[in-house]
Amino acid sequence: MASGSGDKKESELKLKLYSFWWSSCSFRVRIALNLKGLNYEYKAVDLLKGEQLSPEFTKLNPLGYVPVLVDGDLVLSDSFAILLYLEEKYPHHHPLLPQDLHKKAINFQAANIVSSSIQPFQNLATLKYIEDKFSPDEQLAFTIHHIEKGFVALERFLKDYAGRFATGDEVFLADLFLAPQIHIAIKTFKMDMTQFPILSRLNEAYNEIPAFQDAMPEKQPDAPLTSAS
Repeated sequence: MASGSGDKKESELKLKLYSFWWSSCSFRVRIALNLKGLNYEYKAVDLLKGEQLSPEFTKLNPLGYVPVLVDGDLVLSDSFAILLYLEEKYPHHHPLLPQDLHKKAINFQAANIVSSSIQPFQNLATLKYIEDKFSPDEQLAFTIHHIEKGFVALERFLKDYAGRFATGDEVFLADLFLAPQIHIAIKTFKMDMTQFPILSRLNEAYNEIPAFQDAMPEKQPDAPLTSAS
């Protein structure tokens, strides 16, 4: 059982998160649940063993992707949908979106750069396809190319908005997308972050926040023991 801080209300205890420890999409949702102080049950789905393709799981998400959030009778897949649902249902538990319309739009745009222009190119299914059709070397080059392209865009985009965090001095939606992407770029793909000073500074700020730290892949119950550092 994994949980965030906050009151253990009945409405919160019924939340279930189907997650894989190293999934950046699951990582985003774990951060949100922690920030909002919502208790939830962690349901591990081993992507490396193909559990996401089982009949049991594909009933929850026919695409066979994590995360999936179950809230009573409601089953939601796709991290963006889950985050917006949590924001609507728990608006006063650490808001994920600012009230200002301009800043809200900036958060959506930054989040979408990650979700549509970076993460799909490092998805496990995509990487396996590239490896099978070409080679492991081509797989790595393909992924790094798209991460770098996205990071260059984010550096340019955020230079006029970033404060301590992506869009100012408060943690909002964009940060929930950026933190997992930066973490995985560094840990998995050994990205040289010196060319991305804004993202590097944001990463340092995220590493100081307990809600982010508790959501780290290495701290999840299904993480291999060798991943702990």
